[in-house]
Amino acid sequence: MPEPVQDVLARARTEIGRVVIGQERAVDFALVAVLARQHALVEGVPGVAKTLLVRTLAQVLGCDFARIQFTPDLMPADVTGSSVFDLERRQFTLVRGPIFTTFLLADEVNRAPAKTQSALLQAMQERQVTIDRETHPLSPSFTVFATQNPVEFEGTYPLPEAQKDRFLLKIPMSVPPRGDELALARRTLGPDAPEEVLARGEVRPVLGTGELESVRPEIAAVVVRDELVGYAVDLARATREEESVLLGAGPRATQGLLLAARALAAISGRDFVTPDDVKALAVPVLEHRLVLRPEFEIEGLAPAEVVERVLQRVPVPR
Repeated sequence: MPEPVQDVLARARTEIGRVVIGQERAVDFALVAVLARQHALVEGVPGVAKTLLVRTLAQVLGCDFARIQFTPDLMPADVTGSSVFDLERRQFTLVRGPIFTTFLLADEVNRAPAKTQSALLQAMQERQVTIDRETHPLSPSFTVFATQNPVEFEGTYPLPEAQKDRFLLKIPMSVPPRGDELALARRTLGPDAPEEVLARGEVRPVLGTGELESVRPEIAAVVVRDELVGYAVDLARATREEESVLLGAGPRATQGLLLAARALAAISGRDFVTPDDVKALAVPVLEHRLVLRPEFEIEGLAPAEVVERVLQRVPVPR
């Protein structure tokens, strides 16, 4: 990787780490989603800094940020916007919704019905929105970070498989280790509380507004050997052959795994992808795309366990 890009990514991780404590893995995965021009599903219990992570990421990368709290009564127009009749001008004017941003946090996305969730699909796939038959472009770096609570299912709606497949990876955010939680607790009592640091603008942007796209050519230059392309294909295909799997990972999962591995290599300061990059991202990229057979779900089998089993079975290229 050229030095400037290495420096940008290293400084981005450092600045985010000033606010988001004890979530280094989640920070790297969030950067992977952004660099790969994809979207991420963020899963964790309340209070583990899911919203703070995305807000900080937007500030560090010089991007706009918007948040939507998904609720059962949220309508598609509340996401995309709508045309409103202007009495003075005697014509309809578009009132843009929060989707017209760069980083969109869809908070508790599974609390809205499928009709509202579907308002995100065109934007996620095409980076454009159609309102009243007129199509409006979104930012080239438009990224959705959708959060959901893994332990609270009352009043929620399952995400459609087509929507889950459009998320590059699932970012698990767990409670930080005791040492990090202790450091966070101490900082909360003083002037360096993470929320206060972010609110005061002390987190320095490493990119200016609209400069994120300038990094992408260097990410695209990261080399992926043919053997690793075949390895990613074999991993995705192996999920379809598992007895416990009703619906395995599709071709979009293979593409996502390769794009994510390339971004992770760039974050690690390398201009080539290794088998370890692919293995490190196999579970986050594949697990949320798998649908298990009911009898195996009842036994408590988790999709992540299936992916781990596949990793052990598929030969790693040398």
